[in-house]
Amino acid sequence: MGNSGLGRYGEQVAARRLAEDGLHILDRNWRCVEGELDIVALDGDTVAVCEVKTRSERGFQQPTQAIDRTKAARLRRLAERWMAERWPDHFARLAGPGYLPGPADPPWVPAPPGGVRIDLVAVINRIRGAASVDHLRGVV
Repeated sequence: MGNSGLGRYGEQVAARRLAEDGLHILDRNWRCVEGELDIVALDGDTVAVCEVKTRSERGFQQPTQAIDRTKAARLRRLAERWMAERWPDHFARLAGPGYLPGPADPPWVPAPPGGVRIDLVAVINRIRGAASVDHLRGVV
């Protein structure tokens, strides 16, 4: 399996695990000119921006070693951009059909009460058996 195939596999495994753990997937593979967010999910009242890192069991680098300061800064910028561009639509859908801001509501869409965090979902593709998945919350 090549790197792109391994990455797609890891994202599928990660999305399935997050959903099984009760997170509501809002977006997958969201792209803009600055880069891509693998998975954006709602974890209770918190928006979780999830970076998925997949490695082969035979690989030399652990998935947790793949986020350096540069990557962390880019993920923060991408999360801010996603919130500005996509959160209003998701918020309206989550608020229910026919949602319209009332006179007491601010003219902007409120941020999620639990805020936004950046998570790492580390997937290890094992030679035999199911992949190992580790969801590390708030790593950045």
